[in-house]
Amino acid sequence: MQVLVSGSTGLVGTALVPALTEAGHEVIRLLRSATGTATKEITYWDPEHSSVNLQSLDGVDAVVHLAGESIASGRWSTARKDRIRSSRVDGTHLLCESLAHLPKPPRVIVSASAIGYYGSRGDEVLTESSSPGEGYLSEVCQSWEAACEPARQAGIRVVNVRFGMILSTAGGALATMLTPFKMGVGGIVGSGRQFVSWVAIDDVVNAILYVLQSEQISGAVNVTAPHPVSNREFTKTFGKVLGRPTVFPMPEFAARLAFGEMADELLLSSQRVHPERLQQAGYTFRLAELEPALRHVLNR
Repeated sequence: MQVLVSGSTGLVGTALVPALTEAGHEVIRLLRSATGTATKEITYWDPEHSSVNLQSLDGVDAVVHLAGESIASGRWSTARKDRIRSSRVDGTHLLCESLAHLPKPPRVIVSASAIGYYGSRGDEVLTESSSPGEGYLSEVCQSWEAACEPARQAGIRVVNVRFGMILSTAGGALATMLTPFKMGVGGIVGSGRQFVSWVAIDDVVNAILYVLQSEQISGAVNVTAPHPVSNREFTKTFGKVLGRPTVFPMPEFAARLAFGEMADELLLSSQRVHPERLQQAGYTFRLAELEPALRHVLNR
């Protein structure tokens, strides 16, 4: 297929693009620029000014939409929260509306979302049929997925992939945790009882490739490994793989002092998510258990 990829320079995109190419697909990267000239391999859009090069999009078979500002690279000021929301919701609506008006729209769009959709739910098992939760991230995810509606209305198959915590040394939460844990100053966060729904970058890429090809899959799809763990178990396993102690806990008040609102939404929230639809569709996780996944990702 000819596959358009936004967010190709991000954590998932940098792993996905070579995998698509190796699988025999032709990749067109959608990059941000107000003045860029489209080529066979690169085209441009300017979501802040509602500008998309429609001509270069016509005829693509599939779209993987990953663009969006990082939620974990700084405290959440009001302005930053607005940028996080706009980069996801407004950008997705612009892209889907543009695709819907093409003479030959793509057959499928796989659009990123996150398990933040569910809010913090303790030890409740969450599947794609679970109701949305409360809080800033849940509201963003709900609007983010709803922004795909123009594509759905145009008959395009839409898959909203709800990513869990992605295990990769190239970026994201694991890369941020790596230095303090290697120094032996890592530890549980808060009570340690909150569930962490994780997924190795290998399975993120493979799951996207799988849903692109699986015409029976549409709507929300949880992209999380089938065995979520508590923060305490994650911390203990991470330390074991690194061969380092994990005796320096971060109490809830310290997390809130350091990270503000982001602490409650990311570090202290509990989401026990199950990848029901992927497994029902026949997808087999390459890395389903935490310790082997960490050893693979960390090359330990």
